[in-house]
Amino acid sequence: METPAGLSTRRERALVPVLVFLSAVVAVISSLGAPMIPTIATVDHVSLAEAQWSLTITMLVGAVATPVLGRLGDGPDRRTVTLVAAAVVVLGSVLAALPLGFWWLIAGRAFQGVGVGLTPLAIATARDALPAAASRSAVALLSITTVAGVGLGYPITGLIAQSFGIHAGFWFGALISGLALVLAALVLPGAGNRERRPLDVLGTVLLSLALVGLLLVLSEGESWGWTGGRLWTVAALSLLLLTGWIRHELRTAHPLIDLRSLKNPVVLTADVAGLVAGVGMYLLISLVIRYVQTPTSTGYGLGASVVVAGLVLLPFSAASLLSSKLVPLLTRRTSSALVLPIGCAVSLGSVLFFLFARDHLWGQLVVMGIAGLGVGCTFAVMPGLIVAAVPANEVGSAVSFNQLLRTIGYSTGSALCGAVLQAHTEPGRLLPSDSGYRDAALIGCAVWVVVGLTTIVLPRLSAAVAAREGARVDEELMVEESIADGVAGGSEVPVLRAGADR
Repeated sequence: METPAGLSTRRERALVPVLVFLSAVVAVISSLGAPMIPTIATVDHVSLAEAQWSLTITMLVGAVATPVLGRLGDGPDRRTVTLVAAAVVVLGSVLAALPLGFWWLIAGRAFQGVGVGLTPLAIATARDALPAAASRSAVALLSITTVAGVGLGYPITGLIAQSFGIHAGFWFGALISGLALVLAALVLPGAGNRERRPLDVLGTVLLSLALVGLLLVLSEGESWGWTGGRLWTVAALSLLLLTGWIRHELRTAHPLIDLRSLKNPVVLTADVAGLVAGVGMYLLISLVIRYVQTPTSTGYGLGASVVVAGLVLLPFSAASLLSSKLVPLLTRRTSSALVLPIGCAVSLGSVLFFLFARDHLWGQLVVMGIAGLGVGCTFAVMPGLIVAAVPANEVGSAVSFNQLLRTIGYSTGSALCGAVLQAHTEPGRLLPSDSGYRDAALIGCAVWVVVGLTTIVLPRLSAAVAAREGARVDEELMVEESIADGVAGGSEVPVLRAGADR
């Protein structure tokens, strides 16, 4: 195998493991707050709604940081941007770990949110630094790692928090993020002589405000009330800002995210599928975690601890990693485009299994194993499709946009779970009826059907539109050539005369 320029053989061998470790670390850290929300509320003497911000703030900052880091990473400073972002994650982990009080913990979790944008940078690095064959498998593995890390983060942090307290969980985050920073500093290559382009500041501000508003609506919908005036006001303002951002991005010379790439049917399919698949993934995860912990006195549920609920997600992580071995085989037997609907069909099977066999712990383990396999196959091919479809200087931005859409999908899935279960909770009761889980699972089935159909129908529709557009352009060129020939020969052009007669 030819050694890429600027990398020694040893550094090249170490590059992929380090990038995978870095992506796994930020995925684990981003989910650190979820299992510890009740403990944070107790230790810091705040309400559960306030403690929820230990997760919400990470999501908000991550959504804003992802496209910015992706655009900065497309220039010559990718190595510097990656290391600075990793250092911010370490700082945030230390702040969250120190017993300084609740709001210092929230500040630390905000800094940790910057790490969400590191995976697209890792994917862009693998694409540029490795030979074509090696980069394709590395890109697929990196995409799956972000999914597997969620399943690993819940049980790890749950065990640490239960055994040693919440601050020990964040010290664990500081330790692994510090190690990832050191390893990245040792092996990350420079980005070479890449073109430096100005950051779209106005686009960054518009998108940031719109995303913060939309994610606030999704994450705070239960506490604000889904029919409340405040929620709908924030939603309307966010949509107006998003509309303004889209118009600005299509007009500016150096957009934060090149939305024109969505004209490519491959990119459009991957982005739509990433958004909707994110909804389906987090809807099921949220259902399983809540169902497993529901007391058996309700007539359903398993009455398990938060640690057991976290351990139920381990098959999800293991199966998603296994899918990295299956995807190349499926691709060779079929095609990358067909792997997407296959993964959606497997994910649909996991929700159906939850619908009919959720009353036993072994059933939940099987559900999560099937889900990990389906989601892993779906998400493994998305970045590879995008990387192959966009110019090299747009890889970081395009993959970041896909990651951003996934994040919005995750938040939507979690909020959808909460809204459906809340609708099935009788006044004066804390827990929903079992029918809430049934209806939420049916919605999950519908989501995966939509994703599967999208991955089949959208590329064909886009290709048909592109073919018609190409035929129209060819016809116009033929007319222009005919006109030019007629002018050069001094004769009338039959096409024009026929048009005039009509």
